[in-house]
Amino acid sequence: MNALKFAVASALLAIGSSHAAGNLSVTREVTIDSTPATVWKLIGNFNAMDVWHPAVSKSEVNGAGTKVGTRRTLTLADGKQTIVEQLTTYNAAKTQYSYTIVSSPLPVANYSGSISLNATPDGKTLLKWTSTFDAPAGADTAAATKAVEGIYDSGLAKLVNNFAKQ
Repeated sequence: MNALKFAVASALLAIGSSHAAGNLSVTREVTIDSTPATVWKLIGNFNAMDVWHPAVSKSEVNGAGTKVGTRRTLTLADGKQTIVEQLTTYNAAKTQYSYTIVSSPLPVANYSGSISLNATPDGKTLLKWTSTFDAPAGADTAAATKAVEGIYDSGLAKLVNNFAKQ
């Protein structure tokens, strides 16, 4: 398990910074066994990533967690490395938000991501996490994409597990 956390933390370090959309993209969707309102109570809080993502040990915001422009600092599982992200859109009524990476030790540039929730016909939640980004000059685009996929997969797996009916 420590190897998985290290791999995910390392992958988080692979994402980069800036504010423009990139040429690469990753999209992941999962169905969560709970209503969108219930799931939103957890992930709709921009300052709660440390609660639902296994690679994040601490999350701190510089102000209100739902105001566009709010920045969060994510401390990774190693306790040393951080990623700063900025909220770019937030719509509680539509259960969605988007953000960019402002600063990070990750080798991915121009990262812009979004999370959205929608109800399924059977009352569950379809969660979609998507992003665009670039690989910096000289970086491997396949490795950058794989890193983002790993980040999404580990966070979404934990969310699905958290809401799984026993």
